[in-house]
Amino acid sequence: MAGGKETPRQKMINLMYLIFIAMLALNMSKEVLAAFGIMNEKLETSNAQTTASNNAFLESLGTKASEDAAKYEELYKDAQTIKSMSQEYYDYLETLKQGMTEGLEDPKDYARMDNADFLDQKFFQGDNLTEGGQEFMQRLTNYRDKVSNIVPTALKQSVIDRFKTGDENGKVEKRDGAKQDWINYHYEGYPLVASLAKLTALQADVKTTEEAALKSMLEGELTSQVSLKNFATSLMASKSAFYAGESYDGKIVISKTDATSTPVKAELTLDGRKLAEGKDYKLEAGGVKMLIGAGAAGDHEVAGNLFFMQDGEEIVVPVKNSFATISKPNAALIAADKMNVVYRGVANPMSISIPGIPNNKVKASAPGLKSVGGSKYIMNPGTGRSVTITASGTLPDGQPISSKSEFRIKDIPRPEGTLSKQSGSVTLPRRNVEIATIGAELADFDFDLGLAVSGFKFKVPGQPTVSVNGNKLDSRAKAALQRAKRGDVVQIFDIEAYITNNKSYKLKKVSPVVVEITN
Repeated sequence: MAGGKETPRQKMINLMYLIFIAMLALNMSKEVLAAFGIMNEKLETSNAQTTASNNAFLESLGTKASEDAAKYEELYKDAQTIKSMSQEYYDYLETLKQGMTEGLEDPKDYARMDNADFLDQKFFQGDNLTEGGQEFMQRLTNYRDKVSNIVPTALKQSVIDRFKTGDENGKVEKRDGAKQDWINYHYEGYPLVASLAKLTALQADVKTTEEAALKSMLEGELTSQVSLKNFATSLMASKSAFYAGESYDGKIVISKTDATSTPVKAELTLDGRKLAEGKDYKLEAGGVKMLIGAGAAGDHEVAGNLFFMQDGEEIVVPVKNSFATISKPNAALIAADKMNVVYRGVANPMSISIPGIPNNKVKASAPGLKSVGGSKYIMNPGTGRSVTITASGTLPDGQPISSKSEFRIKDIPRPEGTLSKQSGSVTLPRRNVEIATIGAELADFDFDLGLAVSGFKFKVPGQPTVSVNGNKLDSRAKAALQRAKRGDVVQIFDIEAYITNNKSYKLKKVSPVVVEITN
């Protein structure tokens, strides 16, 4: 029987084997034959349940292998091999059982299954084995040897014991001390129902082996995952930079750093700017390796999420860490996010901070400046040609810091008129011009202002100028366009454009669009 702690199911199978041995001394009654039939039915039911459980387990292991190949791919391959060999052997035994009951009027009339002809003729020929008997022994030993070479070491001996075929010579000692071949001892001369139950019990051993192998392999992987050999240490502190004389409040933390803890993806930002995988960071064993530069002096925040797969579900681990690029500060860092000037009529994003001082303790002031959280500000400059921003704060050692920075104020550049998003001089068929949309855009401008057109003038050679409301040709403009000849140049000028979210700002005059008609 199998070594180690036995399940109730295995104990039942072992008990049945003892009953088989006791049969040698029994004059089989109909009641005993019926009892073996009932036991056979119970084993078949148990085998069906174990098969369903093993299939579900293997399917789950396949899902894990697709999600985390480093952790589960090799296990899944071994499990598939064991499953394939088990199914092949199980099906062979099922074929034998079907042959034993073929031709019976009632396959469940166990009290009449008292003859031993089928297996006696299938396996034995005098003192020798038939081809069927040799195949039976070969399949049993092949299954035992191949599976025991795949399963974890701790399970190997139990597989060998479960499918043991006697001593080293294939013999079994009988009650009188005489030796007999294992196959003769277990299968020769037994009533059909007893042999049927024995084959079902052998199928149960196959399912038990398959189940034990799957569980043992998974337990081994889980043990590997929690092994301290897969962990490393790192430092964690309330901030990443300290001044001389301060107390360091960091602590050593332990974290998992093997390939099985690699994130499947990451969504990260640096100070609000989206980072790109491969360029700014890469996924590796145990986490994410940052590839960013230290940046300008000041506090920087890496935020976002790491994503891991666990039991078929995506697990999100939030990221919010900061680091400081710092020297002993003597001035505040004040810089426009997109340019070295600020534009009138635009909400200019600004970053204002003092290295070593928390953002909520930095004070910044200037006409049109408004805080939007942390080190982020919005500047809406008014009149004049420049604006001065003042930032101040106090370092942890009590030293006050104050700094001023001047920015030039510029107007929004002159927009360009567009016809179907084409500007300047264009060549189009009359029909394209007739259905086109007139627009305005700021080429190479750092802000997307959302310009819209409320009106324009339209001029065809030899025709009066037409004033149009809206951003498409009206009926009068279309009528004038119909009189244009091939090669004529029509003009769209005095385009009236405005900023959709700041209609009070007066844009500079929009440049015209010149269109050559091609037909």
